[in-house]
Amino acid sequence: MEEAALVSGSGKMGSVLMATLVVSSLTIGLAWAIDGSTAPSDVDGDGTTLASWRPFTVVAPIDTGINVYHEHFISDEVLPDWLLEAFGVTLVCDLSDEGDYEARLNADRAACWDQIGANDVVHFRGTRIIGASPDWSEGDGTPILDDPSDGHGTAVTGAVVNANPEAVIYFVEGFSTTAVLSAAEQPLVDVITTSFGAIGSLPFPGIEDATRVAVVEHGKVHTGAADNSPSPAVQDATAGPPWSIGIAGYAEGDDEQKETMSGSYPDIAADWTQNLPNHQDTSGYHDTSGTSFATPKTAGILSSVLVHLREMAGDEGAGAGQERGGWLVNGSVDGAPFTVDNAALRDALNRSGWYPSASTWDPLSGTLPISPVAPCTQVGWGVVNMSNLEVMIGHLDGSAPLPDRPGDVEACMAANQEARETYWGVAAAPTTGVSHGRQALTARAPSQVRPDDGFKQPTAMAQHDPQ
Repeated sequence: MEEAALVSGSGKMGSVLMATLVVSSLTIGLAWAIDGSTAPSDVDGDGTTLASWRPFTVVAPIDTGINVYHEHFISDEVLPDWLLEAFGVTLVCDLSDEGDYEARLNADRAACWDQIGANDVVHFRGTRIIGASPDWSEGDGTPILDDPSDGHGTAVTGAVVNANPEAVIYFVEGFSTTAVLSAAEQPLVDVITTSFGAIGSLPFPGIEDATRVAVVEHGKVHTGAADNSPSPAVQDATAGPPWSIGIAGYAEGDDEQKETMSGSYPDIAADWTQNLPNHQDTSGYHDTSGTSFATPKTAGILSSVLVHLREMAGDEGAGAGQERGGWLVNGSVDGAPFTVDNAALRDALNRSGWYPSASTWDPLSGTLPISPVAPCTQVGWGVVNMSNLEVMIGHLDGSAPLPDRPGDVEACMAANQEARETYWGVAAAPTTGVSHGRQALTARAPSQVRPDDGFKQPTAMAQHDPQ
């Protein structure tokens, strides 16, 4: 496989619950209310100036729900109380670890799942997952948890964790503007990832207003899945707005070519087929395909870049709020300020993209060979995988700056940007770039969940279109 180094360039929510739930000692799954008494006094009101823990990053998948019992998400790490308070957590669930999925779910039903409402923010102890379900109402099933006919959200979040196993997950169940705004307005979130939209990228309104708030007003990163069709991504409400990073798919690990059934003219293409966790057991996995999973894997890669840079710069905060000056990384190196914003991170991603050789194309694979002429119309700035991680970090920390992309690539993607700005309006995030001691760079009708190749469309979600 080619490496990226070969590239040539570019209601309870409002207050903290004080009472402790009294539960029988026979109950395995316990839910405890947070008293916040151990939170340090130096935590800001919005929770973004934090006490010492470790450098971390927060990714927010917005999707069908999540299986918090799966081993893919289990962790021995304990999230500190002040972090939970900063998220506005209202309920902490201690998950059962005895028996199969159904046994654990039933053991925790009364103490955990039946206590959750639309205004709750819930931490599942023993994982790095904090969840919310702002669209939920009585009769909608179990909030936050992936329902029996779903599974999409569990796989999406699994793809994030594949790329960054230590990411803190702020999972939001839903497909609405409200669901996206839940993440957009959460100060600690760095990257929001969405894998739903109108079938065929039909030009319907979707979540673009909410993602604009996330990126333009709050400095976050948004990765949006292009459609599972060859339709151009420009007019797609998830992948098309110029403030979003639109993602198509390529056959990583196979013939390395463009997946035919993924959007055209995106920002980048990423891993189309992955081995991801099942949604109704505790240890099973399945191979599944689609832009739905290429997109959150990219979100995980970007979050991993952030956490590496934060560690280098001594930055233990998260998000890009005003109190952080709009910076996703805000620290210092050798006594000099070191800062990185959305624009600089995106510039590094663009520079790190690369075009696989068509010589590896398998005519029987169902892929399209990467064209030697205007490959940007197929995969944008190029393909991205885990090999891009080190390259992006080296560019942003100044140790190995990447050159500009060739002129034809720059021109092709400038035309892409112009088309998106014409269609969606110009709303670029504040651009200040990256600074450190060595250099300075500037850098739908309702949304539908799309059916993925390899992902069985759930009957109960037929009105949705997982990307």
